[in-house]
Amino acid sequence: MSIKTMLYSRTVVSNELNFTKMCFVVNCLKRFKSSQQWLSRQRADPYVEKAKIYNYRCRSAFKLLEMNEKTNILRPGLTVIDLGASPGSWTQVAVQKTNADGADPTKPKGTVLSIDKLQIFPIEGATIMNNMDFSTIEAHDKVVATLDGRKVDIVMSDMAPSATGVKELDKDRIIGLCYMALRFAALVTKIDGNLLFKVWDGKEVPILEMDLARFYKNIKILKPNASRTDSSEKFILARGFKGIQRPLENGRWG
Repeated sequence: MSIKTMLYSRTVVSNELNFTKMCFVVNCLKRFKSSQQWLSRQRADPYVEKAKIYNYRCRSAFKLLEMNEKTNILRPGLTVIDLGASPGSWTQVAVQKTNADGADPTKPKGTVLSIDKLQIFPIEGATIMNNMDFSTIEAHDKVVATLDGRKVDIVMSDMAPSATGVKELDKDRIIGLCYMALRFAALVTKIDGNLLFKVWDGKEVPILEMDLARFYKNIKILKPNASRTDSSEKFILARGFKGIQRPLENGRWG
């Protein structure tokens, strides 16, 4: 190899390394800026402060509290399953509203099951199923055994996939989670039971609503004030489970 070629090759490699370093620095700066924005938003968020005051694990508790205030889906004596429940703020609300901890001896005592692949620290009044994928047969069997065959009044979920930064991909992934939650709910919910879960606004949401209408009598979109104003999230409440009639030829329920 000639000296000229060697020098040219070294220059190319050096430029590539410098470009790679520059990209790394830019990405780090972006992440730093994003982290700083997140911290600033957290400090300015009244619901973050309220969560600390009322001992909720995160601000999402107030979304469920607000939705329940309007719909009364959580009541003493009901059986509730919280999917993707970590860190557990929705479970905390469910325990309070269903009296699962027996705090009020004058009211019926409910049951709350919380399932997540991640760790959920103990919550008094709730049965915690850590390291559990709710979409598996094992999870279904464990739920059935825990409830001793009893059906569920409401399945709820505030879960979302880890963000990729690609909005359309993230929206498709959360829709996938919604269908998994629907399948789970169809297997464990009693007739006239309810399903509540989060979606991100997108073109697939109307299709999801139509599919839900095959299994539930009423479909309602909710956007609590506790949801951030710049967020595309909303919640779908499906009420009045009709039951499973029969599987169709394409494998979907009818």
